[in-house]
Amino acid sequence: MKLSLDGLLVLDAIARKGSFAAAADELHRVPSAITYTVQKLEQDLGVQLFDRSGHRARLTPAGEELLKDGRHLLRTAVDIECRVQRMARGWETELRIAHDDLIPSARLMSLVDAFYREAAGTRLRLAAEVLGGCWDALVSGRADLCIGAPGEPPPEAGYTVRHLGDIEWVFAAAPAHPITQASSPIPTAVVMDHRIVTVADSSRSLPPRSSGITGGPDSFTVSTVQAKLEAQVAGLGVGFVPLHLAAPCLADGRLLQLQVEEPRERTPLYLAWRPRDAGRALKWWVAKLEDSAVRAALLAPADLPDSGYSHH
Repeated sequence: MKLSLDGLLVLDAIARKGSFAAAADELHRVPSAITYTVQKLEQDLGVQLFDRSGHRARLTPAGEELLKDGRHLLRTAVDIECRVQRMARGWETELRIAHDDLIPSARLMSLVDAFYREAAGTRLRLAAEVLGGCWDALVSGRADLCIGAPGEPPPEAGYTVRHLGDIEWVFAAAPAHPITQASSPIPTAVVMDHRIVTVADSSRSLPPRSSGITGGPDSFTVSTVQAKLEAQVAGLGVGFVPLHLAAPCLADGRLLQLQVEEPRERTPLYLAWRPRDAGRALKWWVAKLEDSAVRAALLAPADLPDSGYSHH
């Protein structure tokens, strides 16, 4: 067989990161090793996989076709490896947890601590995602468990979904922002005249999702909910913010809640996992997260001392 899983792994990293050097950083290898792997793959297959004429590594049509099917092979290989290990030990070698940015990682640390006290030997990998990123992580095989995935799940079957809770949104701006002088409720046309702060979807393969206000002439896109809050506190734009995280900013006056003609509906958050892959570690986490007190703590209003948001 001329294909190797390692070659496909390198190909995937280069395509996602945009350069051989960035792929080397992600895979913790020297750039020369990445170059050699690609050259060997091209030689074995007798095709050119990358167009190297520009500053950014770009896949040729043959490379794109290989990457498309190669990612399926990589997911299958990971799935087989994990299932074999789980059958042998009961406890997973590694548990990959994706949580939406609406649930800060700090709120999961007490669960992480309790899990490690089980001395199961399972490595935990915790990753924050945004918008459709949690669903993408589960569907693509990057995560075994999703915590707080927002909105309706994608149509793919094979996983279990449980309702975690709902997020309430408020439209907010810094006290000195011009929009605070508008008549209430603020018309959508007036809102659209101002810069909107948005958070980018972290999906890799699923179509990106949007939320709140979109389509305005001016927007400022950030990568996390915390950055969105900080941008709005700094007066760099306006938009809807999650009430449970914005509570400290609203309480001390760094943000003002404003009434708009088109308020945003509450967003349901979900837990999701693949039951056929459930080892003892995954079952432990699911059991904990089905506790109503744990769920309430994950979505409770942030406290001023523990908010983590700096004053401006």
